[in-house]
Amino acid sequence: MKRRTESAGGRRKREAIFAYLMIAPLMAGVLLFYIGAFFKNLYYGFTDKGSFGDAELIGIKNYMEIAKDGAFLRAAANTALYALFCVPAVLLLSVLLALLLNVRLKGIGLLRVCIFLPAVTLPSAIGLIWRWMMNYEFGLFNEIRALFSLKRIAWLSDPNYALFSVSLVFIWANVAYPVIILLAGLQSIPSCYREAAQIDGAGRWRQFTSITLPLLSPVIFFVLITTVINVLQIFDFIYLMIPEGSIGMASARSLVSYFFRQSFVMGHRGYGAAVSVILFLLILLVTMLLMFLQKRIVFYDD
Repeated sequence: MKRRTESAGGRRKREAIFAYLMIAPLMAGVLLFYIGAFFKNLYYGFTDKGSFGDAELIGIKNYMEIAKDGAFLRAAANTALYALFCVPAVLLLSVLLALLLNVRLKGIGLLRVCIFLPAVTLPSAIGLIWRWMMNYEFGLFNEIRALFSLKRIAWLSDPNYALFSVSLVFIWANVAYPVIILLAGLQSIPSCYREAAQIDGAGRWRQFTSITLPLLSPVIFFVLITTVINVLQIFDFIYLMIPEGSIGMASARSLVSYFFRQSFVMGHRGYGAAVSVILFLLILLVTMLLMFLQKRIVFYDD
């Protein structure tokens, strides 16, 4: 019996060693390219690191300059506007589309495929297609407006429309994935709750507000968290749709695109690192706030 116990213990030890060996390459990549890069970036935020040469420690000088940087404050305000426009729109549209797709209708499978297409399309392709559609001279939007004798709009270069245009593309591209998650959440709700509500005489709206919405709230909260994090890091559509020298860039530039400009266009990598640290703290703060509010806005069916 003792020999068998030792044999089983040795086998479990070998299995554990084998498991750690299997995940070792992944963990090495995480340590090197994520955790290591994070702390290195944190260090650069306290230096005058440029494109070339050694970095010299300058303390909190970068952060003091950021506090007085009008362009940074404008980018932060733009990022807040992106969140204000995109997060409610993505949540509302994803819930409505999930409810629509949860109905058994002829051709609903094709509709599901069409709605999910943006989720499997490269952001570069999405940005370039929408850039063409919003072109001032031959874009589809302005051609439609011309049919009704309406004035053409510079969607991507007019400061009054640039941020709205990028927000529209972000919403279109980021609705598909939440719809799939919410649809799975809807289909996991036991039908006995609705049947009991129907017996009690509850209408469809009452069933939605009293049964479907509370039971779906954990999934909606997950979509809220991921959407907020994604929109605070918006960059690709701005970069692909609006040229750097455009007059509309200042009104559409986000914190991530401002970090990119400082680090890789201007060569101020220490200053850019400080900007990225502030963005990280902002995302962390917003996420912690949402997690704190979770107990009040999320219902768990225990």
